[in-house]
Amino acid sequence: MGNREDLLAGAKKCLIEQGWARTTVRDIAAAAGVSHAAIGYHFGSRDALLTQALVEAVDDLDDELAHRAPVDQPERRWQALIDSFTTHRALWVAQLEAAVQAQRSPEVRERLAEGQRQGREGLGGSVPLALLSGLMLQWLVDPEHAPSGAEVVAELRSLAVGP
Repeated sequence: MGNREDLLAGAKKCLIEQGWARTTVRDIAAAAGVSHAAIGYHFGSRDALLTQALVEAVDDLDDELAHRAPVDQPERRWQALIDSFTTHRALWVAQLEAAVQAQRSPEVRERLAEGQRQGREGLGGSVPLALLSGLMLQWLVDPEHAPSGAEVVAELRSLAVGP
């Protein structure tokens, strides 16, 4: 791997281990085994590198979930997503941290907005994306009482049918 790929791998590692806010340029450079000046050369800024690392990590998770749960099996698909809140908890927390950072960084905001556009497309619209976001918050804050995939699908069916 070259410096650019090493930096991405180091940034992914730091995001998972330390989160967005606590990851420094020095942390990333140390994890990548390169000079911290390489971050500016290859990415322009720490935020640009962390954003790219987050995008790639989320893409990797999407690929993993696509293999485990086909689109035509909604209960399995929602359960796989819900399971990822535990198995990839640090990644979901990093996404939340990035969303907060996006309020101060147009560059981060644009990349996350693109990710949301892709998420809406992949999940079938804005409501499933909103549902995913809400479920993520429930699982991160109160996993003992958060719903399973079967419960989510049952509640959605109940909403569709009405009272």
